[in-house]
Amino acid sequence: MAGSLLAPLVVGCLVALVLGVYGGVHKPTGFSIDLSGFSSGQYVKSWLVTVAALFAIIQLTSAKLMYAGTVSWMAGLHRWSGRVAVLLTVPVVVHYLYALGFQAATPRGLIHSLLGCVFYGAFVAKMMALTRRGLPGGWCPRWAG
Repeated sequence: MAGSLLAPLVVGCLVALVLGVYGGVHKPTGFSIDLSGFSSGQYVKSWLVTVAALFAIIQLTSAKLMYAGTVSWMAGLHRWSGRVAVLLTVPVVVHYLYALGFQAATPRGLIHSLLGCVFYGAFVAKMMALTRRGLPGGWCPRWAG
């Protein structure tokens, strides 16, 4: 099992590292790319992250219901709510990397930057690990097929 998980963990760590390094060496522009229909970049980020958080709640709820085996279509809801949640955060990440870079001047900025990099690294590792065959049944739940 450890060998099967090594590649996803390494790739996830590399993604987190590359995001952090890019954010650190990229000269921040100080402005963001606005989306049509929003008055500022702040509103775009706020709305996207709020909706992504709602999809994350759907993720947690569907995972619990899926584990209990209550509804057969729950696995599809779980997969798609996770995809949508991550896709909604991509413009936010692009904004932070492009406009602000990796912030280490304040504790808040450092924690925010580190958690963002770790989140995307962990997401990549999880997605890669879910596709691995040969892992014990405890790793890939019964509903994953």
